[in-house]
Amino acid sequence: MALGGLGVGAVVGLTGMGGGALMTPMLVIFFGIDPVTAVSSDLVVSLIMKPFGAGVHAKEGTVNYQMVKWLCLGSVPCAFGGVFLLNAIGGDDVSATVKLWLGIALLMAASSMVVRHEINRRRGTHVAVDGAQLAVHVRPLPTLLVGAVGGLIVGMTSVGSGSLIIVLLLLLYPTLAAGQLVGTDLVQAVPLVGAAALGHLFFGDVSFAIAGSLLVGAIPGVLIGARISARAPDHIIRPILVVVLIASGAKLLDAPNEWLLAFLGAAVFVGVVLSLRAVVQGRRAASVPDGEPTTI
Repeated sequence: MALGGLGVGAVVGLTGMGGGALMTPMLVIFFGIDPVTAVSSDLVVSLIMKPFGAGVHAKEGTVNYQMVKWLCLGSVPCAFGGVFLLNAIGGDDVSATVKLWLGIALLMAASSMVVRHEINRRRGTHVAVDGAQLAVHVRPLPTLLVGAVGGLIVGMTSVGSGSLIIVLLLLLYPTLAAGQLVGTDLVQAVPLVGAAALGHLFFGDVSFAIAGSLLVGAIPGVLIGARISARAPDHIIRPILVVVLIASGAKLLDAPNEWLLAFLGAAVFVGVVLSLRAVVQGRRAASVPDGEPTTI
């Protein structure tokens, strides 16, 4: 469990999302944990883990606090409302329906990111620049509505505190740099997950033994991932966001675990190949004296 927590923590720190969509299935499938216990314990882990990642981004200056304020004003009360609504209507069917549409939304968001990047590349423009500091004008009412929708979904399904909020922020603020996007999302997720976790403490079945085992790996994992995402340029972080969005969406749509593992394995392989290629190109370019042409 500690090793699983390390992997999920690194993904959360790196992208701001993937915790609920990865941690809960891991507990149910690989460790045989009861789904209700898995969901409730996952929220407690997120509540303790995410402040560590948020602290790294706060230190690096990659958090838009004005945006965080409006997101939390909408998300915190709606997270409480989502938990009580789910239990009032006996929500297994409702929760399953919400997860279905959330999975479709995540896959559509990943596809739109790829298409938008390709269009901008052909036009010779980019929707975001490298680096985390990129000034944006915060729109209070739409941002509050993003938080409200995210909070309601998190309260009802325990997933979406990262993935759904990031998707909606990408639509609302397309020029927001990736590092600031992740940092802002991690900070706003702390009170949001706290509200949902408090609701599940009343109705769920939290196992503090499971949560403690996961946190042994999750805390160092989220610290490592957050440090990388706070400093890495957009062209590195955004492809990782796409991969995690696809994996999270596929899992919510009940894709077979074999397909999911094959996809993640292929993504890691492609990432390693591209990274090695970039290193080789950099060394070749550095070895050519100034003024001489380089053929790669």
